[in-house]
Amino acid sequence: DLAGSERLDRSGVGSDAKRLRETQSINKSLSCLGDVFNSLATGASHVPYRNSKLTYLLQDCLSGDGKALMFVNLSPTVQSSNESLCSLRFAQRVNAVELGKATKHIQYGSSKKR
Repeated sequence: DLAGSERLDRSGVGSDAKRLRETQSINKSLSCLGDVFNSLATGASHVPYRNSKLTYLLQDCLSGDGKALMFVNLSPTVQSSNESLCSLRFAQRVNAVELGKATKHIQYGSSKKR
């Protein structure tokens, strides 16, 4: 759960170096996820799944046989309207991506009776 993009001025990280690194990491992961969706939407020959741990882990879900579902949480406050608009734009870009039809892979293993 990335909990959305984090604006440094609103995140309250202050002088906490650990929280600052975490906020920057969240933003980098979301940026890389956006790059993957852009590549998928344009049909690029290379999709940058290895640019972050998040996109690397989601590679199987976002390519070929997988399906993805994204929830967008918005804040009703006026102070968060810019964040909400950014989130909606991101969701719109993601929604434009066609991953193809999901297929079911059933693997039958040999069961040993004792």
